[in-house]
Amino acid sequence: MQLAPQNILQLIPQAPPFVMVDELTYTDETTTRSKFTIAADNCMVFGGMFSEGGLMENIAQTAAARVGYLASLENKPVAGGYIGAVKDFEVLFLPPVDSDLTTEIKIENQVFNVSVISGQVWCKNELCARCEMKVFLNADE
Repeated sequence: MQLAPQNILQLIPQAPPFVMVDELTYTDETTTRSKFTIAADNCMVFGGMFSEGGLMENIAQTAAARVGYLASLENKPVAGGYIGAVKDFEVLFLPPVDSDLTTEIKIENQVFNVSVISGQVWCKNELCARCEMKVFLNADE
């Protein structure tokens, strides 16, 4: 379902300057999409390009925003979490500053507080990065 604009800081456990998602745009049972514009002063920009680590964090924060959005629908707090493993991380190109990214994650498998997701990051309709991630949620939050 398409989503109305929301305050992304209420959906993710990260705080500035380490925020790599601007807006959650879509979510359904298995798929979530986000948007992000790369600012020149972003802490993951080096030499005018968004880094590999920034792309990976963008995928992870899209997954976190999904969890935060679903928690907000149930009036629950946003849970923290962490990346447990990354598989087949591939960067086709590094997007430059001022680029608009569209990121899509798909839930491949979910058991208790562990999700396996596949993520893709697009810039100007070109795939720039993809990977599979195992994401753990803090069960006590």
